[in-house]
Amino acid sequence: MRMMVSDENLAAAAGDGDANAFSLLLERHYDGVFRLAFRLTGAQAEAEDLTQDICAALVAKLTKFRGEAKFTTWLWRVVVNAAHDRRRRAATRARHADGWGDWEKSRLAENGETAEALDWLTQAMRALPDDLRDTLALVLDDVTHDQAAEVLGISPGTVSWRISEAKKRLRTLREKEDQI
Repeated sequence: MRMMVSDENLAAAAGDGDANAFSLLLERHYDGVFRLAFRLTGAQAEAEDLTQDICAALVAKLTKFRGEAKFTTWLWRVVVNAAHDRRRRAATRARHADGWGDWEKSRLAENGETAEALDWLTQAMRALPDDLRDTLALVLDDVTHDQAAEVLGISPGTVSWRISEAKKRLRTLREKEDQI
């Protein structure tokens, strides 16, 4: 019976304070949120933090869910926005930390996961511009081009172009690495 309730109805109930509905939504979508967060961040620890931040904020955000889009489309937009916010904060911290010298570099190295622990695609995706990385992460997460377009607020044709461009850049990167 629980599985017959739509995500949209659960979201509305959770937005009205139904803890069981919220719990069921998390049960259904936590792994997907984490998977997308991982693809957007490229690091397990950062993806875990981002996922937890999203889950903590989701209760309040659900009060604003109007059901105009499919719940998963809305949820993926929440994840993408949260990842963008995290990147902006990290860039701001990096700008403010500039000039702290070897101490700051050492501290950042201790906090980050080593590149050796990540697979090639995850590493390579970090080199892509944010728009290409976000689009590729969604499509790799089995989101259709139409759904990705809705999540990102762009046309499906732009999604297709971004995927093509990301593939081209990744292929070039791989060829350069193979020459070394």
